This record gives sequence, C-alpha cells and structure tokens, in this order.
Amino acid sequence: MGGYCYLNNAALAAQHLISRGATKVAVIDVDFHHGNGTQDIFYGRSDVLFVSIHGEPSVSYPYFSGHAEECGSGVGEGYNVNIPMPKGTDWQAYAAALQHALFLIENHGVDAIVVSLGVDTFEHDPISYFRLRSEDYLRMGEMIEQLGKPTLFVMEGGYMTDEIGINVANVLKGFEGQT
Repeated sequence: MGGYCYLNNAALAAQHLISRGATKVAVIDVDFHHGNGTQDIFYGRSDVLFVSIHGEPSVSYPYFSGHAEECGSGVGEGYNVNIPMPKGTDWQAYAAALQHALFLIENHGVDAIVVSLGVDTFEHDPISYFRLRSEDYLRMGEMIEQLGKPTLFVMEGGYMTDEIGINVANVLKGFEGQT
C-alpha cells in the first residue's frame, strides 16, 4: 500500500508464472520509486529475482527501503538487487544501470520476465528527479527485448504529464522493434 496500490500486480504475475511451472522468474522495476512491496514479498525466495532501479532512498519515497545493501535473506540472499540512482539521473546513467540489471537477469537463467513499468523517470514528471526523455523509452524497450525471454509489462507509475502515453508506447515500440 505504500506504493499507492493495494494489489501488487507484478508480484501476482510472477507468482502465477511460478505456479504454472516456471522455475525462475525475474521482476525488474524500472520506475522512479523503489518496489518495496515486491521486495518484501520475494525477499526470502530464490525462485524470483527482484531488481529495482530507483531514486536514492535517502531522498526518495518510500525512504525506508531500496538501499543497495538489501540483497535478500535466507535462501533469497543474492536474489534482491537494488540500484539506487542520484538526483538528475539522465539516460546515459540510467542505461548503464539498466544494462547491469539485465546482465544480472540474463545470468540468473530466468524463464520469464515481469517488468514493473513506470514512466515517472521522465524529465517532466512532477514527483521524481530523473531526466529521461521520450526517445529514451524506445531504447529501454529495445534493451529489455534483447534478453529474448517471454516478458510481461505491468503498468506502474507516471504522473500528470501529457507524455505518459507516448512514453509507455515508446517502451512497447522499442520492445517490438518498431523504432
């Protein structure tokens, strides 16, 4: 509920994939806010790799989670990866973090990927401080597609900008090779 939602659709989707026979699933959270609920749900598990790229938690909501040293517990140790980013993060810095996240996912050997897709990383979003531009979302989609895994996009954040639809569509266009 701290992430403005009562049901965690990304976690539900990942669990459904596991219940239907997937042995390993990755959830990658690409929006501005840390996926604290998803982290909490899978923190002690090794069948779901959770990777979150988000604003530095010392200055970004939800403040209490998303620190780099939070890496899972018990059998889930090493299956939780937080990549906090500083104020002013632009595409170059974000792309490097995304490339690292995708490298970890690829090495995890997952059967499927769930993307918590938020576009509140946009430069004009009123409640974030990243500086991604609309064309950057095309490249984000292209990068995710390069994993060649079945992928589900679950819509997350993006607030009060006219470009929300453009940015979401650009991720999907990039993923589908329509750039």
